[in-house]
Amino acid sequence: MGQLFYDHIGPAVDIDDRTLAHLRVVITKKLRRQESFTLSWKNPDAHGRNTIWIHPAIPVKFDFDGPEPTDLNQEWIRRMADSAMTGGGIVLTGEHADSGVPAGS
Repeated sequence: MGQLFYDHIGPAVDIDDRTLAHLRVVITKKLRRQESFTLSWKNPDAHGRNTIWIHPAIPVKFDFDGPEPTDLNQEWIRRMADSAMTGGGIVLTGEHADSGVPAGS
């Protein structure tokens, strides 16, 4: 289980390494272009959800539990990148859009 640290706000967000690897690609590309967006996820206890505003001036850190990088699913990266350009921003979901399984489950 990896962790996303964002601007020293609260505790880190636990995200499985595979999802975090894909999210890192999208966030890095957006921030390199000086683009801001929202990132949302369901709380692991299934009560509520969180949204943060990702901005190039705010530090972000990705900590991976495993030592090896994962193979990347370009379609999943594309879906995340496309959603980052919408008003709803990136909403973490399962790798397969039709799976209905939230990321990190």
